Amino acid sequence: MGRPVTLFTGQWADLTLDTLAHKASAMGYDGLELACWGDHFEVDKALESDSYVKGRWDILEKHGLKCFAISTHLVGQCVADTLIDERHKAILPPHLWGDGKPEGVRQRCAEEVKKTARAAAKFGVKVVNGFTGSPVWHMLYFFPPTTDAMIEAGYREFADRWNPILDVFDEVGVRFGLECHPAEIAYDIYTAERTLAALNHRPAFGFNYDPSHFIHQQFDPVNFIDRFPDRIYHVHVKDSRVNLNGWNSILGSHIQFGDHRRGWNFVSPGRGDLDLDAMVRALNRAGYTGPLSVEWEDSGMDRERGAAEAVEFVKDNDFAPSNMAFDAAFERK
Repeated sequence: MGRPVTLFTGQWADLTLDTLAHKASAMGYDGLELACWGDHFEVDKALESDSYVKGRWDILEKHGLKCFAISTHLVGQCVADTLIDERHKAILPPHLWGDGKPEGVRQRCAEEVKKTARAAAKFGVKVVNGFTGSPVWHMLYFFPPTTDAMIEAGYREFADRWNPILDVFDEVGVRFGLECHPAEIAYDIYTAERTLAALNHRPAFGFNYDPSHFIHQQFDPVNFIDRFPDRIYHVHVKDSRVNLNGWNSILGSHIQFGDHRRGWNFVSPGRGDLDLDAMVRALNRAGYTGPLSVEWEDSGMDRERGAAEAVEFVKDNDFAPSNMAFDAAFERK
């Protein structure tokens, strides 16, 4: 079909943009989805300097690459989380962490996401992907006893924190794509519906579709596309493999990613339970023509081997919808 296949740079932040762009181009990628951490896309520099923005594009163009989205997963996570602790400190730069007082962290991160929208507009991309954090995730299990009113209050808090951010997205003509994910305000179809309702279905907010997070929750990723065809603002191609063997569970067992004892793990695209054919057909039904961005995560595989294999897998399995019925040629004129 010719959808561009890009590589999300978040897992490659130890490399300079120039080094990674050279590698990605050699592997056959059409572009990069730039993470707003590491060397790849620095929001403050983009807002302060036209030459910085030009320099980022110069690097991409030197290697024949495009960019359709930037991503602020780490900062976005800290906007609405109820629990702010050392885990958040580990993913934030010092100026956003500050003294670590939770509400200050949330407010600084909210302002940073607003800046990211402005930086994206200046850079010339129309989508910012990321996480939102969640005021309700810690109440997932409904014990101690959890009332519906508690959950409703959490969704109202989410909306109160994110609507002012989305006002800036509207102002600059950029959309936000939430990667539905455990620990976010939306992690499946029902919570995604509830999230959109909390925001009054404003168009600035949609989804960065990533099937890997649905596979291990054991619902069909295709159903998410069919339910929200007009809200798929960006697409990740990422895979996971379920390994429920009677000893473990989908909850992860408090065991680190990559450990073979876990009930599931992320794996390189094409090596897990993702049905890419079904996903592509659903994206065709939805009319999605944007990039397919490989988010490469596989703790058991060399990343350069995996990323090179992944771009071939995605390109080999992407296709355009038919513009005619297969039996139309049978008709007599």
